[in-house]
Amino acid sequence: MPTPPRYTSTAIVLHWLLALLILAQLSFGVYMVELPFSPGRIKQFNWHKWAGISILVLSALRLLWRLRHRPPAALPMPSWQAHSAHASHVAMYVLFFAIPLAGWAYSSAAGFPVVYFGVLPLPDLVGRDTDLAGQLKLLHRILAYGLAALIAVHFAAALKHHLLDKDGLLHRMNPFRSGHA
Repeated sequence: MPTPPRYTSTAIVLHWLLALLILAQLSFGVYMVELPFSPGRIKQFNWHKWAGISILVLSALRLLWRLRHRPPAALPMPSWQAHSAHASHVAMYVLFFAIPLAGWAYSSAAGFPVVYFGVLPLPDLVGRDTDLAGQLKLLHRILAYGLAALIAVHFAAALKHHLLDKDGLLHRMNPFRSGHA
């Protein structure tokens, strides 16, 4: 099977949908932790959980799609860049799963069940444990900040390829451009 010049339309849609959801989720997470305890804060934490579970499901779909569909061929670049790109993509995929799972486990340990969109109760990942809840909360936060840093590097690398290298890399994930890069 020949290597396509661009990612598939499905891969592009999943990429940008997850990008928007994750950036919104990171921003919302930073915002909501500073809110005073109130019914409104509880509602916002539930929205955060729903978005996190949605990101988890979409990430699974994206990974399954990626495993079944060949990506475009790698562009010529120094081996350290190719290795760095691969490592950062693997790390992002790991974090796409680890962050929502850590948040879900934190919620379980804290005694706040996850009820997806208020209608589908999800099982607790761990039993109620205040000490574990504190550790999982910290883990969730650290992983989220790590993902934010990786996203910044990913964005900077995409801009470098587009503006400095002018190698067409960015066009392969551009939802508004069709055909060859």
